[in-house]
Amino acid sequence: MITSQYNAITIIILAAGASTRMGQPKQLIKLNGYSLLEHAVLTAKNSKADHVMVVVGSGGEKSMEAIKHLSADSVVNDRWNEGMGSSLKKGLTACLEKFPETRAILVMVCDQPSITTHHLNSLIDTYTKTQNPLVASRYASTYGVPAIFDRTLFQEILQLPDSQGAKNIVLKHQENLMAVDLPGGEIDLDSLEDLNRYREQNNLT
Repeated sequence: MITSQYNAITIIILAAGASTRMGQPKQLIKLNGYSLLEHAVLTAKNSKADHVMVVVGSGGEKSMEAIKHLSADSVVNDRWNEGMGSSLKKGLTACLEKFPETRAILVMVCDQPSITTHHLNSLIDTYTKTQNPLVASRYASTYGVPAIFDRTLFQEILQLPDSQGAKNIVLKHQENLMAVDLPGGEIDLDSLEDLNRYREQNNLT
């Protein structure tokens, strides 16, 4: 039996933005003792994925300092201000250099607090079982990240405009994707109002 040289799934965590609406780096905001970035990395590292790559940008040194105890691989996107597409492409390029055996990437962000390791594993299991080239999360009548992109979609990702993120590819291929429900996936913490509301609703500190 011939085994493909591409046999790994790598999670790419996008955490490069400046969080202008929040007024402070959202990656470092803490909920119940863990920063959003720490939570994202722990959630990813506890999953069935083979590797984790974190893309940092604005305030990159502080972000890397916050997760150094987790031994996560990271890359700095100096062009983070040009849009999420630039960070995604930076992460994928770094991933292919560091982990050339990658057959699929799982793209996630750090400001969706509803993401769990169980959900990431559900995405991975669905991809592994079906071999569908795109497996996305479904919430609030739409599809988005976290999402798994097969290697056959890598070139399309690398050709994304800097201003466009992974969701553009998800929506382009939505007729052929596999979906896994993510309750609360529409919740992202973009502003202090979002953060305070989430803390209050979930009795978090």
